[in-house]
Order: sequence, then C-alpha cells, then structure tokens
Amino acid sequence: MSQVAERLLPVGAHLARYVADYQAAKSPSQPQWLSKAREAALAGFERLGFPSTKLEEWRFTPIGPIAGKPFALAADGFAKADKHLTSALSAGGPLAVSVNGRFAPHLSSLDALPKGLQVLSLEAALAANPALVEPYLTRLASPEQQAFTALNTAFLRDGVVIFIAPHTVVETPVEVLFVSVAEGKPTVSHPRFLVVAGESSQVRILERYVGSGTTFTNAITEVVLGANAVIDHYKVQEESSAGFHIAGMYLHGARSGTFSSHSLAFGGAIVRNDVVAVLDGEGIDCTLNGLYLAGGKQLIDNHTTIDHARPHCGSHEVYKGILMDQAHAVFNGKIVVRIDAQKTDAKQTNKALLLSDDAAINTKPQLEIFANDVKCTHGAAIGQLDDDAVFYLRSRGLSLEDARAMLIHAFASDILNRLKIPSVREHLEAALTARLPQSV
Repeated sequence: MSQVAERLLPVGAHLARYVADYQAAKSPSQPQWLSKAREAALAGFERLGFPSTKLEEWRFTPIGPIAGKPFALAADGFAKADKHLTSALSAGGPLAVSVNGRFAPHLSSLDALPKGLQVLSLEAALAANPALVEPYLTRLASPEQQAFTALNTAFLRDGVVIFIAPHTVVETPVEVLFVSVAEGKPTVSHPRFLVVAGESSQVRILERYVGSGTTFTNAITEVVLGANAVIDHYKVQEESSAGFHIAGMYLHGARSGTFSSHSLAFGGAIVRNDVVAVLDGEGIDCTLNGLYLAGGKQLIDNHTTIDHARPHCGSHEVYKGILMDQAHAVFNGKIVVRIDAQKTDAKQTNKALLLSDDAAINTKPQLEIFANDVKCTHGAAIGQLDDDAVFYLRSRGLSLEDARAMLIHAFASDILNRLKIPSVREHLEAALTARLPQSV
C-alpha cells in the first residue's frame, strides 16, 4: 500500500456519492475558468480523500462520523428555513441570508445599502459580471492540500459576496447568516463567502451559522484586505449539537491593512476551524481571537496559521476554551516568519478551562522563524478553577455555584469584552449563561 493510501480514511461508497452529486450539480452556465477550477478541485478531493488521524494536522480530530455518514447534497431548503431564523444581531444593519449554501434574497434585508457597499449572490455575480469575482474567487483557498477545501470548491455554485469600494466607511455592521436545514435525512451543504475590501475602506462583518438536525456544513471564506483597509470580523457558530461544521477562512492582506477576527463556537458535534492569514505587505496588523464552549462529547478544533511574509507586521492571538463533561478540544497555532520579514512582532496565547475530569484538550503552539530581528512569543495554560479563588468568593457570602459561575464568566469575559458589536456580545453572554448551569 502506498504512503498516500495509508494516510487516507476509507470512505467507499460515500466518496462515490460525492462524485455522483458533483456530476448532478454541475452548472453549464458557469464561466469556463470556474468550471475548470471545480473539476480540478474534485480531482484533488478524490486524490486526498478524507483526512485520518495519521495526518499530523488531523492527529487529534477523528472525522469518521463525517466520512462514514451518507450525507445527501442539500436542496435549497427555503421552505423550512423560517423557523431557524432569529432576529439579526448586527443592530439593524444589512442582512444577507444563505440557506444550505444558496443565497436567499427573500429572507435578506438589503434594500438600502450604503454607497460603496455591495452585498450580492455569488451565483448572480457569476451570471451577470463574472469579471467582478474572477480575480479573487478560489485564489486564496487552495484545494491542493486540504480535502474539505477541495470539496467545497468542487461544489461551488452559490454563496455571498461583499465588496467594499475604496475609501468607503461602512458604519453599520453587515450580518451574513448561513442556515443549515436537514430535510429528514443527513444533508451536506458547501457555503461560500467572499469579502473584498478596497483600499482605505472600513467594514465590520458578522458571519453567523445556525441550523438544526444532522447537517454537515463545509464552509469556505475568502477575505481580501486592501492597502490601509480595516476589517473587523466576527464568526459565531451556533449549529445543532447533532451537526458537523468544517470551515476554512483564508486572508490575504496588503500594505498597512488591519484585520481582526473573533471566532465564537458554541454548537456542533464536531467543529473544525482553519484560519490561514498571509500578511503580504509591510505594516499589517492581524488579530485572531477565539472563545469556544463545549459540553457532552463535543469536539472543537481550532487550527490557525499567521504567515508573516513582509517586514514590520504585527499579529496578536488569544484563544480560550471552556470544556465540560467529556468534551475534547484541539488548538494548533502556527506563526511563520519568512526570511525577509524583519521587525515582526507576534504574540500567541491559548488557555483552556476544564470543568470536569473527563474533559481534555490537545494544544500545540508552533513557531517557524527564518528572520533574526523579530519578537515572537507564545504561551499555553490549561487547568481547572482556582480553589483559592472559589474559597475567597465563598467567604464573601457567595454560594459554591455562584462563585464558580463568576469565575467562569471572568475567564470568558477577556474575549467577550473585545467584541465591538454590543448586540453580539449580549447574545453570547446570554448563551454562555444558559449553558453553564449544567456544569456548575
């Protein structure tokens, strides 16, 4: 058996199902360049297969429940989406809704977009003006190394596109809601999200995932950060406890751009978030923060890579996890400093709070430094609640439950207080409170 074959998890008929679904979903109206990209991506997926734990990047994340389940390609699901929609969290700003990977204009609120902001269906953009997205779409998310990225690109048909014109400042947050609807059987969808921020533009984006039932959401987000542009990004994942969520976000930054992203994961049976940020211009500032809460037998995996390709860039990273019951988490944070990226300043911190003896986390910080004039630090801390702190609070009249809850909220507030959209922060604080009593 070849080394490649040994690394693959057998999928048998399920791989054939994906290939058959691809053939049925092919769209002859797509531009030739996209059709070729999709075909190449499918070939890449067939070559790679589903990753197994024999691969270092997936060592602690078995995806057998995904690879071995006969997911059917989801229909548009519009008729059953209403019950999954909740009030927008972005304080009355534009709202774009995608259901099972298909743009839903009748569920969106995009009538009065500010000047310089475009929010549109990817399928519509490809039909009316493919040159608008061709320079960006599939350019950042390479399907050559990651099987799930290849699978998403193979099924690339629709999605959400946001364009911010140069020198445009969008005052109100833009919310993009991705809904996954299971229709009586396990279903898979492949949402695609493209953000292009022009030079010296500013925008705040909320990327939110909800749904119910046994769904597999295989999502890809591509972000193009122009020179001097500012993007403040939030990803909130609140899908069903029976759902599976595999996602990749790929960022390419230009000179003096500022990018911050906050990943909040609260749902899903198996969740994997890959973030790859390439700082390809001098003076870029990149922040990646995350907070995740896992209970039961949930598995939440965060893999981040910040590639310092140019000098004088800074990156800041803080990930925190709260684990209950038999939950398992993985954090792998890689910082790459290329040979010409002098004056790099990179900081990474990962902390996990274990609320039960059966909860566990595997953490792996990585530094790959090829320059000599840099400042790079990383730190990891894993533990349970401080008994002395609990005793102190109880001595001040708090019950054991209240003392523990206060300390847990204090642990999470370091991330929650960084959220600049008040409605999102309040929503997540309420979600945290609602889930904690079972473990306190």
